[in-house]
Amino acid sequence: MDLNEFFAQNDRVAIAFSGGVDSSYLLYAAGKAGVSSKGYFVKSEFQPASEVEDAKKIAAYAGVEMEIIRCSILDAPKIVENGESRCYFCKKKIFSHIQEKAKADGFTIILDGTNASDDISDRPGYRVLQEMKVLSPLRICGLTKEQIRKRSKEAGLTTWDKPSYSCLATRIPTDTAIKQSMLEATEHAEEYLKSLGFTDFRIRYLSGYAQIQLKNSQLTAFLAQKANIKNKLETWYSGVLLDMETRE
Repeated sequence: MDLNEFFAQNDRVAIAFSGGVDSSYLLYAAGKAGVSSKGYFVKSEFQPASEVEDAKKIAAYAGVEMEIIRCSILDAPKIVENGESRCYFCKKKIFSHIQEKAKADGFTIILDGTNASDDISDRPGYRVLQEMKVLSPLRICGLTKEQIRKRSKEAGLTTWDKPSYSCLATRIPTDTAIKQSMLEATEHAEEYLKSLGFTDFRIRYLSGYAQIQLKNSQLTAFLAQKANIKNKLETWYSGVLLDMETRE
């Protein structure tokens, strides 16, 4: 089955839309297929404001309506305690909000951007998709991440080379209770490094310190600016650490 065949069989769909590579291409493909579709972006404390703005641009380019669902994640104890199952409980909450809104809009089919390259055996969020009967057309049609990036580039989507992004909560060590201040520090610090031209990096919250992990190719640029970066990040952290294990 290809995507055109999928949409021929499912012509009225709600799309869980994050603005990442996969869900952006899925939203675009739905718009291209001419089916009745709508994207739902859930904005919680775990997503930086920049991701919302990027998603708006993609939805406009795809010509598909997008709704932003605002919800608080920090009112859920099983998420805030940040245990091994945090991702499961978070995904459950997010998709419950999407399901509620989609149903009110008359949609009975919900799609997500899981692709054929994703290792579902180690993804607690995938259990939520099964429980809530969410369909993953990119996976159903056998599309890999590499193929999705290629098709996205051909379609003119700016997300074609977007690095994989994980939510702000992943910067906080497992079993460390999540606080609003930690998430805000991470968002501000990562936006600052982006403004300096750094890409595909992570700033992890480590006992009040910022632990920065960069690509090897960007270490020289970082070290040339380390004093200014240290001073700026100490606005939000007790100190700054550089992870010598670089990102691939």
